[in-house]
Amino acid sequence: MSKTPHSNTLAGWREWVQLPEAGIPWIKAKLDTGARTSSLHAYKKKVFERDGVDWVRFTVRPWQESTEDEVVVECPVHDRRRVRSSSGHVQERLVVLMTVVLVGREVEAEVTLSNRDQMGFRMLIGREALRRGFVVASGRSFLGGRAPKATRRRNRGREV
Repeated sequence: MSKTPHSNTLAGWREWVQLPEAGIPWIKAKLDTGARTSSLHAYKKKVFERDGVDWVRFTVRPWQESTEDEVVVECPVHDRRRVRSSSGHVQERLVVLMTVVLVGREVEAEVTLSNRDQMGFRMLIGREALRRGFVVASGRSFLGGRAPKATRRRNRGREV
């Protein structure tokens, strides 16, 4: 996994990504150049104070329609922003900084914590993260490879 900047790393419109600092080895993400910030489906969000700084504790279920492998994450609140969702509704969201491994490259991304229950992907990677040298091939998928077969889950009887 490379930490050095690259230019023009090719990625598909959907990729398996890793969130190592959050303890999430694999989560399927949609790459969306129309979205400014990245977004992660988060449950049970609770803001608390640690050493005078706002932190947030939240739960991530990395597999669609499954409670398996649930992970509780704690990290500092980076910001609070008003975000317009894909349905046009404006809501205030917590923003955290997360290391995302995408196509073998680590990038730091601003990630909003939101309810993505009705969305097809638990995570969305927005253009602020992608502008660090990624090119999205809109007709291709999983150019960074797939999660190891033993860790993939079944979704309605078919492999995801």
